[in-house]
Amino acid sequence: MTDTYADLLACEDLLLFTSAAISSTGQREFHSGAAEQRLSLEFLHEYVHGTHPDLYALALALHVNDHNAAAIVHRLLSNPRTGASAGERARENALIRRRLAEMPPQRVYRLFARLARERVNNRRTRATMRAWIAARPNLDLDAVKYRPGLRAAARHARVALPEEVGVFLFSPPEERRRHRYGSPLLRAHGRAHYSASDLYDLPYTVAEGFAARHRVPRGVFLEGVRERATRAERLRLAGTVRRHGVGAGPDPAAAPLLRLCVYVLSLPTAERRDRRAELEGALAASALRAAGPAAGTWPRTAAVLDDSYSSIGSPVRRHHPLAAALACHHLIRALAPDSSSHWVSGHTDSLTVRPAGPTLLAERILDALDTGPARVVVVSDGHDSTPPLLADTLTLWRRHVDPDRATAMVHLNPVFDADGLGMRPLSPAVPTIGLRDPRTLPSLVELARFGEGRLGLSDLREHLRSTADAYLEAP
Repeated sequence: MTDTYADLLACEDLLLFTSAAISSTGQREFHSGAAEQRLSLEFLHEYVHGTHPDLYALALALHVNDHNAAAIVHRLLSNPRTGASAGERARENALIRRRLAEMPPQRVYRLFARLARERVNNRRTRATMRAWIAARPNLDLDAVKYRPGLRAAARHARVALPEEVGVFLFSPPEERRRHRYGSPLLRAHGRAHYSASDLYDLPYTVAEGFAARHRVPRGVFLEGVRERATRAERLRLAGTVRRHGVGAGPDPAAAPLLRLCVYVLSLPTAERRDRRAELEGALAASALRAAGPAAGTWPRTAAVLDDSYSSIGSPVRRHHPLAAALACHHLIRALAPDSSSHWVSGHTDSLTVRPAGPTLLAERILDALDTGPARVVVVSDGHDSTPPLLADTLTLWRRHVDPDRATAMVHLNPVFDADGLGMRPLSPAVPTIGLRDPRTLPSLVELARFGEGRLGLSDLREHLRSTADAYLEAP
């Protein structure tokens, strides 16, 4: 069946929403503030939930970031769809529970606390809360680390908690501190109110508050709590540890690719050169892990990577656009070993790349096409210094040089354009899709096919349903 013009527009709307939900976290970006980001995102969620309710929940299987996954779950629970079949409702419930299980617990507890404040008290919401809390591996840890969220969720959904956890969460302070806990963690929390030596038995984020209360010197605290910090916390604290000269720094080889790239870009250029072998080895190993079974399976690929000044991002997402480009550089090398990378600035050493200069994409894209690739991947925020030249160049290339599409081209945009209510494109001739975590690059390239205008709503609907089924069946 041929899709109508309305179906093609609906397909564009869904891709626009998906791209925004993948890339934007509602935070300040280089070209727009947090308020504009949140307002535009809220509109897109409201629009797609209202116009395509049968497909809205399926976005949970499409690598949308945790911020938007929480927003989707909130809307599904607080505004349940009427008229859904039993099968559709079961799939929605399964998607909600699977995605919540993969999200950081602090974000889930914030979501539950919000539902409690808004008095969303339907049976589906209470069942979702109970099931998630019942699956938590260590409620003692949650009670200490996420106390307000667990307390709000347990009270709202009437969750039956272990006795000691219930006492810790709901008893008056005097009774709570007098109680003789069997849990070592709960005992340590009580003692840490009076003894600085006991705070080192607590999770890092909780211990940090007690350290400030007891006025423990920062260097002494970092030395004592280092083994209790998670891998992500150690990487985030690398600069502080280095300034205080506390033991060895974090192990970059174990970090996820994007987080590792953010860490590398935070280092001075001279230090990156001095640690070249270590950092390049860690980046290559992390990229191979991210590529998984797909390593070495891509055809010859050319990457065009934006390292212009705007790739510095914003104070709250510092270096994120450039880190996404650097991660794609290494991931594409793992996927296609004979690939080539072309930085907008002309820089040839990826390890020492830094945000500087104008965005001149057209020249670099032509350089990439000259290498004869089967695929070109452009990673940029789309704010080119000469947009008419870029758009015309790409349109002419697609129409007159490669009308048979021997070379596929996709634009991955790590920055949501709040003013344009979407992802800023390069040209109508090149599909644009949002990018958050470069590990999802292979599936994003697959999704970008629907932005070329050759596949419509029926194809996209089938793709979303099959992707959701595969997501739910995966171990």
